[in-house]
Amino acid sequence: MRRTSLILAGLVAVACAHAQNQSNNGVRYKWHDGQGLPHYSDSLTSEAIKYGYDVVNDRGLVIQHVGRQLNPEERAAARKAADEQAAQQRAAQEQARNDSQMLSAYPNEADYKASLQQEIDNIDQQIRTTQINLHSQEKALTDLLTRAGDLERAKQPVPKFLNDSIAKQRNVVAGQRTALDRQQAARDAASTRMTQQLQHYRDLKAAQAKDK
Repeated sequence: MRRTSLILAGLVAVACAHAQNQSNNGVRYKWHDGQGLPHYSDSLTSEAIKYGYDVVNDRGLVIQHVGRQLNPEERAAARKAADEQAAQQRAAQEQARNDSQMLSAYPNEADYKASLQQEIDNIDQQIRTTQINLHSQEKALTDLLTRAGDLERAKQPVPKFLNDSIAKQRNVVAGQRTALDRQQAARDAASTRMTQQLQHYRDLKAAQAKDK
């Protein structure tokens, strides 16, 4: 009985080996070289890996395609493209989370618009404060220039401290004007952003209503 089992086991092993050889022999590799000429082989070659290849069965049908081997520059470009795509996906997911939170926090447009208006109101307050300061600094500069003008008309020398004060005050006025320009630009940007955000909110609400 034991001898019969050993014989049967040996026959099974031989049959399996024969089937494996038949399977391997039924697979071939096909590729095109640098001139576009087709090649076939029963084993995978370095040239096939270089140009990319198809795995074909014994009926000539392609069962798998393997792309060509990338050079270092192409691999770097592929990694960069993959990183950019991943960054875009993360940005899209973050935007979706923000949109969901916004809709939960502001169930109607009036509430959302009021929250956006707060930013513009704050900037308007800064602009008013800067305008008051600018007017005050311009008046101080005018007073200094008037004093210097009076001395010149009286043919008296303008003292150094007065000239220094005028130069310093001009710098103060210029700084206030620059700050005012910056604040007005910030208000314009906030107003544009508010319009865009309101439209985005409306689009989201419309899509939400459509889904319901």
